[in-house]
Amino acid sequence: MSDEAGPSSTIRSEAPERPLPSAPFYSIEYPGYVKPESVPLAVSNLGGHSRLETAFKRTAAKNEALLELSLRPGNPFAHPIPGDIVSTNNILLKVVRRKRRNPNGECVGEFTAEAVGVIPKTARFRSMADYQFQPDMDDPLAQLRLAMDQMDVDAIRQYSIPEEQEDYVIPASIHPPELDPALAEQSEQPSGPRSNLRLFPPPLFSRQNVPQNYNFKANPASIVTSLINEETGEERKRLINKGRWKGHGPVTITFSDPNVPEGPPPTVETVRTQANSELLNQILEFMNERPVWTRAALYNQFSPAELREIHNSKVIMPLAGYMFSDGPWRDAMVRFKYDPRKELDARIYQRIYFRNANHPMARPSVVARRQEGRSSTTYISRSIEQEESFEADRRKSHIFDGKTVTKETAAFQLCDIHDPMLKEMVEDDEDLREVCDERDGWYSTQALERIKTILRHKFFSLLQGYVATEEECQALLEQDASGKSQTTRMKRLKFGKHNMAKGALRPEDAAAARLQATLDRNAKTLLANRREMYGGRNSQTADNSR
Repeated sequence: MSDEAGPSSTIRSEAPERPLPSAPFYSIEYPGYVKPESVPLAVSNLGGHSRLETAFKRTAAKNEALLELSLRPGNPFAHPIPGDIVSTNNILLKVVRRKRRNPNGECVGEFTAEAVGVIPKTARFRSMADYQFQPDMDDPLAQLRLAMDQMDVDAIRQYSIPEEQEDYVIPASIHPPELDPALAEQSEQPSGPRSNLRLFPPPLFSRQNVPQNYNFKANPASIVTSLINEETGEERKRLINKGRWKGHGPVTITFSDPNVPEGPPPTVETVRTQANSELLNQILEFMNERPVWTRAALYNQFSPAELREIHNSKVIMPLAGYMFSDGPWRDAMVRFKYDPRKELDARIYQRIYFRNANHPMARPSVVARRQEGRSSTTYISRSIEQEESFEADRRKSHIFDGKTVTKETAAFQLCDIHDPMLKEMVEDDEDLREVCDERDGWYSTQALERIKTILRHKFFSLLQGYVATEEECQALLEQDASGKSQTTRMKRLKFGKHNMAKGALRPEDAAAARLQATLDRNAKTLLANRREMYGGRNSQTADNSR
C-alpha cells in the first residue's frame, strides 16, 4: 500500500459480536393468515397445546411427530392437511421499529434487531390438501357418525335404519350442502338436479402428497382432424398421429367364408409405390406358376439380401395374395381370385404339419444371433464352399425327399414332398372327395391319415439318424388298415378350439367325447368307492370272527 493513501482506507468496519441465546423456540409455518386475536383458533385447529407439545418433544416417535391441520374442526368428513416436524437451525429475532422525526419534519423509522433464541424444530405443511366432499349433515347416518365421535351413547342407541324412500335424485337447492354458500353465489350457472345416494367420503381420496411436474408436451406429428358420424351427422375432432408406423398384413379369411379376395385392400393399394416393384413382380410370377405357397417355400426362392428387403417392406406380401386362418391351406399364401376349395387340383397344395415334442422351444435372441453372425470367428470358420452348401440347404428346407432333413419341425405342402412312396400316395386320385372338407381337404380321411403316418415315420426316423425302409412303412400301413393306429390316434386328440386340419374333432364329436370321458371317470370313482366300502366291511367281519 502506498504512503499516499489516507488512514481511512485501512479502517474496516466489523459487525459487533452478540451472544446467542440458548432459549429454544418452536416454529409453525401455518398455511394461512393468522392475526394476533386468532392465534388460539389456529392452535386449536392443530390439535391444541398438548398435541403440539407431543409433536415437538425430543423423544417423540415418528408417528407422534406428525401434525394434522383441520380447517373444519368438528367435521368428521373433512380431510385434514398433514404436516411434518423437521429439524432447523434458525434464529428467532425480535425486531423493534421506532418512529422519530428528523429536523425536516419527516417521519423516519428506526429498526433494531435482537436475537431472542434458537429454533431447532419447525412444523411445515408442504403436502397438498386432499379432495373434500361434504355430505348432508342432516342425514341420520351423518348424525350417527357425529354421535360416535362424541361418544353419545343415547344418540347411538336411538339410531334406527330409516325406510328406503328411493329418492335418489332430488331437485337442486339454492345452496348445495357440499358447496360453500359464498362460492354458490359467485356461480352464474344454476345447478341441476343432484344425487341423493347418501355417499359418504372415504378416509382418503388421494395418496399423492407432493405435486409432480407434468411438463406435458404435445406430439408435433399429431394434427387435428374432423370426423363426421354418418348416422347422426355430428362432427368431432380428434388428434391423429401422422408419423405413427402403419403395419400391413395379408388379407386373412376363414375356411367358411364363401368368397375369396379379388385383390389387396385399399389401405395397401395406397402404399403400393413403397414396395420394390422388381421383388413384387418376381413374387407375382411365382404366384402365377403356383397359386399356393407356404412362406418358407416362397422365401427360399430369394437370396438373403432380397429376403431381408421383403421382411422390412411389410407391403410386398399383402400385395401378392391372401391367407387362410384355418383349414387345409392354413397360413399359406394364396393367389388372389384363386379358391382352392373349388379346384380339385389344389389338393397337392394342402399343408401338413405335426409337432416335434423333442424340439427345443427356446430360441436365441435376435441380438445373440446377430452377434454370432457378425463375429469374426464365424466368418473365418466358414469357407466359401461351406457358405454355398449352407445356402443350398436353406433353399431346399421346404422340400422333403425322405433321405435328408434340414429342420426339426415338419410343415410341408404335399407338392413339396419328393419322396417316391409319398409322392405316389399324394398323386393317387382314387380316394378323393367330391366336396372339399375343412379338416381333410380334398382327400378322404383314410387317405390323408395314410400320408401323415408315413410322413411322420420317415421324418422322425431321419431325426434319429437313419432312413426308414419301405418294409417299415408297409407294416405301418397294414397296422393302420387293421384299425389299431386309428384308435391310438383318437385317444390323442384334444378337445377344444383347434384347427380341424391339424386333427381336432368336430364340435359335436368333441362334446360326445367329453361326455363319455366324464361318464367313464364317474364309473371308475364309483367302483373304487364300492371296493373300499366292501373291503372295510370284510376286514371288520374277519376281526369280529376272531
